[in-house]
Amino acid sequence: MQTTTTLTIWVYDNAMGAAAGEIRLKALQQRGPVRVVEAVTVTWMPRAEVPHVGHMTRLGAAAATKGSVLGALVGSLFMAPVVGAAVGAGVGGLVHKLRDTGIDHAFLDEVISRLTPGTSALVVLSHDLDLDAVRAFVERGIARGDVSMMHVRLRDDAPEALRRLFASTRTAGEKRVGLSG
Repeated sequence: MQTTTTLTIWVYDNAMGAAAGEIRLKALQQRGPVRVVEAVTVTWMPRAEVPHVGHMTRLGAAAATKGSVLGALVGSLFMAPVVGAAVGAGVGGLVHKLRDTGIDHAFLDEVISRLTPGTSALVVLSHDLDLDAVRAFVERGIARGDVSMMHVRLRDDAPEALRRLFASTRTAGEKRVGLSG
């Protein structure tokens, strides 16, 4: 049986919404409609220049030793101001690097436009996601209008391709600023 990999982003209209999303995701995982590979929370306080990325879970020894793929993805989208670029300025280059994963420019632009100061998100990389079950579980928040969900189905080898991409990017950045493992 072939595994389907999905990147799902639940965007909340307040900075603390992703904390509730963590609880919901854990409940969904226990019920079985989602097998989480990795999940991170993104919390952007109202007057902060950049969001805070927190690891919710990284399952398996391989994920733990190779670092956070989602943290690196979010960092590539939103942490650019730390090094002097505008938020989203590097999206074109990132899209080029991600072209073989299934993540496209329109998806990244939508993430950037929805995640702004005062919001939060739960970013989930999963296998064999039952999208209808997850959407139904999240709809209580959607009905209140405080959460929206985006998703993209990824190519089969996307998680490993993302790991390789961000590992090479991290290594190059560490060499430029004189950091080591």
